[in-house]
Amino acid sequence: PIRRQLALKVIKPGMDSAQVIRRFEVERQALALLDHPHIAHVYDAGTTEAGRPYFVMEYVKGVPITEHCDRQRLTIEERLKLFVKVCEAIQHAHQKGIIHRDIKPSNIQVCIQGEQVVPKIIDFGVAKALSQPLTERTLITEEGQMIGTPEYISPEQAEMTNQDIDTRSDIYSLGVLLYELLTGTLPFESQTLRKGNIEQMREVIRGEEPKTPSTRVSSLDADASTKRAKCCQSDADSLRRKLRGDLDWIVMKAMEKDRIRRYQTAHALAEDIERHLNNAPVLAGRPG
Repeated sequence: PIRRQLALKVIKPGMDSAQVIRRFEVERQALALLDHPHIAHVYDAGTTEAGRPYFVMEYVKGVPITEHCDRQRLTIEERLKLFVKVCEAIQHAHQKGIIHRDIKPSNIQVCIQGEQVVPKIIDFGVAKALSQPLTERTLITEEGQMIGTPEYISPEQAEMTNQDIDTRSDIYSLGVLLYELLTGTLPFESQTLRKGNIEQMREVIRGEEPKTPSTRVSSLDADASTKRAKCCQSDADSLRRKLRGDLDWIVMKAMEKDRIRRYQTAHALAEDIERHLNNAPVLAGRPG
């Protein structure tokens, strides 16, 4: 009796290897456990007559969060408020025992619902269960395979043993996402990160310290700096001043190589951003 537009996700013929089917089942079950306005909702799941798994989920008609922010020329404050909603959704997933492990702009779609701007997190296909097996299939991470997207993964994910990944890995990825929302660039640009072999890529992620957001914006040439500032309804000097200080240290704390020094929860990261927005002292500070 209820009519609504839905998204139907099903394995392609020829793609149904045991590994792909296992990943797909993980995504289906992970989404079914989650109930949050900023996480795509699952309505149904099953298997086709040909034996291919599928699930029916909320149809998210949106654009990646970075694209939305730049298209709409959101101010730094507006970007931060939108990002806090993403943190709240990730906190919900963590409380349910689910790590996303692939947080990046394309997996956070922003859509317009009525007069509201709503971020929706999708694709829990590489999610990891903390407290329970998500499927009856044994979940064994493949040795020597990097799980996630290199530009956004934490140093511990880059190790590729994946024996000790916890929710703080998502905090690192949230830090990278925030860096990109504020500066329009990645901490480690794709062309630099991917120019070597996988071992060199791992060394960069695990060992190199990125520039702070304000330093990164300052290092852009005049045209790029002006263009970036316009995306945030600002000018180059004002943008650098806004990023310098609290926002530099909030981003860098989220992206600490040592996860003990990161924010321990997505909620703690969101709280520090809200302190900044309210002109209150933040927990993050200059290293040392």
